[in-house]
Amino acid sequence: MTIFSNAMKAASPFKTNGIRLASYLSKALTVKQFGNPLDSLSLESSTIKCTEPSQVVVHMLYSPINPADINTIQGVYAVKPQIPFVCGNEGIGRVVESCKSDSKLKKGDLVVPRKNALGTWRDYVVASEDDWLKVPSDLSPVTLATLMVNPGTAYRMLTDFVDLKPGSVVIQNGGNSAVGQSVIQLCKHWGVKTVSIVRNREGIEELKKILQEMGADHVLTDEELKSTEVFKSKEIPAPSLALNCVGGRNALELIKTMGENSTMVTYGGMSKQPLTVPTAALIFKDITLKGFWMTRWNWLHDKDGQREHLVNELCSLAKQGVLQSPPHTLVHIDSWITAIEGATDSRGLVGTKYILSFEA
Repeated sequence: MTIFSNAMKAASPFKTNGIRLASYLSKALTVKQFGNPLDSLSLESSTIKCTEPSQVVVHMLYSPINPADINTIQGVYAVKPQIPFVCGNEGIGRVVESCKSDSKLKKGDLVVPRKNALGTWRDYVVASEDDWLKVPSDLSPVTLATLMVNPGTAYRMLTDFVDLKPGSVVIQNGGNSAVGQSVIQLCKHWGVKTVSIVRNREGIEELKKILQEMGADHVLTDEELKSTEVFKSKEIPAPSLALNCVGGRNALELIKTMGENSTMVTYGGMSKQPLTVPTAALIFKDITLKGFWMTRWNWLHDKDGQREHLVNELCSLAKQGVLQSPPHTLVHIDSWITAIEGATDSRGLVGTKYILSFEA
């Protein structure tokens, strides 16, 4: 594998703190305007180099395309960067150069972004060493590239709101999403039962089988949830935690299944419909409604060591085989249009993750 896949060193390196540094020709997917990603993105090349002693040069290996990235390009996400900007919030890279001899990051280290919206859809990134977190080198780079956003979201929602114990029940919509798959995997590991709701579609039985083999206890379509006897029959207890990424009528059906003093955590709104809650659920069941945004959690815990702890915990779970890489397709950055088209196509079974590759 060649580290310098899409770049070349300039002929005239410069000096900083006694270290000879080089310039790099980098390709980057740049957002020139908010709107349709295919119209808004442009693959551009520029020369980059260290300008501060605290910086490192990182060669990106892989960077996934997440729904939040698409929403950011469309201009409808909570974080709205100033135009123009390089998209990408997640990925795995390798340090190829440190701009000072005593840098805590060394050449060859694998790193993931510590800073949100770092712009990982490019083959070379120059940023402060504090904008990166070092990760183990004995995990698959693809696993590391997709470990922080979706598995991180699942982990935090399962641990921060309800004291789940073996035998507890979690119900979720978007059960075949990347977060949903992580929820299934983590709950299986912890002995927590899951009820995963998915949209009816062609090949629904195959999808159910895939999720059940992953560890899902019950997989129901939206329609099946309305008529299921799994809760009334006491086959499993009422859910103490509901995870909602859809909203609208779908979320309402989840609320109907929830037990007393249970909690619903909303982390998305794919239906673009408001969350409607029956008064009776609030009065007689005393349910709690909360929201979760991984970006805010990262901001709040940037300096207290919890981000490092989360990264270490996720890597440990991946090493144990608890967290698996999602079904994915690698697409070289030169073929970015194919990747964007695939990432915005909702017809897939398990939500295949499209990952940009910067390898030669």
